[in-house]
Amino acid sequence: MGTLKQVRRRWTILGVFVASVFIVWIFVTWPQPKAVEADPVTFYRVTPVAQPTVWGEDPVEFYVHETMSEMSLEQKIRSLLIINQPGIDVTSLQGFVESQQLGGFILMGSNIPATPEELSGITAAIQGNPEIPRLIGIDEEGGEVTRLPYDTYAGADVLRNEPLEATAQAFTSRAQLLKSVGINLNFGVVADVSGDSSSFIYGRSFGSDGLSAGDRVQAAVTAENPYVLSTLKHFPGHGSAPGDSHIGIPSSPLDYESWKQSDGIPFAMGIAAGNPLVMFGHLSFPAIDSVPSSLSQRWHQILREDMGFDGVIITDDMTMLESSGIPEYSDPAANAVEALRAGNDLLLYVPSVNFDVGTIVSAVTNAVNAGTVSAEQLDESVARVLSLRRELYPEAKTWIPPCDERCLIWVTY
Repeated sequence: MGTLKQVRRRWTILGVFVASVFIVWIFVTWPQPKAVEADPVTFYRVTPVAQPTVWGEDPVEFYVHETMSEMSLEQKIRSLLIINQPGIDVTSLQGFVESQQLGGFILMGSNIPATPEELSGITAAIQGNPEIPRLIGIDEEGGEVTRLPYDTYAGADVLRNEPLEATAQAFTSRAQLLKSVGINLNFGVVADVSGDSSSFIYGRSFGSDGLSAGDRVQAAVTAENPYVLSTLKHFPGHGSAPGDSHIGIPSSPLDYESWKQSDGIPFAMGIAAGNPLVMFGHLSFPAIDSVPSSLSQRWHQILREDMGFDGVIITDDMTMLESSGIPEYSDPAANAVEALRAGNDLLLYVPSVNFDVGTIVSAVTNAVNAGTVSAEQLDESVARVLSLRRELYPEAKTWIPPCDERCLIWVTY
């Protein structure tokens, strides 16, 4: 028999063992709550599509479609106008383009301040929204037509007698200068052919035959395009049409086949080089159409269909038609309607005084409502112009559109 202390220890151990068994028994035998079966639940994750297939795979196309869907007819028409207003007052110029909702502005001599820094301030104010900047154009050919006093590079008057490399170098440097001061559009590549030293256009032409002029046109376009939007002018060609189109409508004797073998060559070569714009001159080719080329549906058809040009078409200064002295073209509103009917995308104006933008807009609005100008054709022009402007935005090609019900992928898991 053990001592009292040993007996107590045995009873303590026994008690702990019995208590442990009891706790385990309670845990095992205690009734568990029944599982509640929930209704199946589907979870969704919403993922934005970078390039929505509903409007194609191009983010520029999507952006333009969305922008146009919010534009009124009047806003669309105004977006097809490039107009000049004299002066260098930044506030005044900015107020003009914004109040008129213009698609662009052309800089003339009166808009050019003394320094590049001052010009940069003007173009920045005119540009507006950097995601779809206004077109800021200039006639910066070099040589005989030079708006910028700080452009010291050669023009066609010199380059026509120099190797092709000289044209490429001059137009690269000129385009870099334009870009540095905020200009994004140059009406600077003269594709006219002229071998007549007495001709109005001779000193601005790259050559006396289609091929020599075309080689230099192609070099100029290739040099400019990385920096600014390049423009070929004056389609269909001023060289065979003697006279100054600022004060009349020069007439060419060429028929279509003759034109293709001469004046048409530099334009074809410039288009092949990827030129994004073509400017129509106010020129007459009676053997091809009875109306000036800028108002001719036939000539626009030639450019689009025969030559395969799918870029933006712009007129030369529309006020030149009024200055021609021909009664049929004395009404600026009627000229605007006919220019759009013919197939121009952009109308260019360098007005003198008392120019009423509203009159032009009202006339085109009435023409669209009456079916004189096709609404579909107008929309095509607006889309081309907005695409051109949108592509000036560096991030346009990588932009991801905001997500809504049209651009969702629903993933179930």
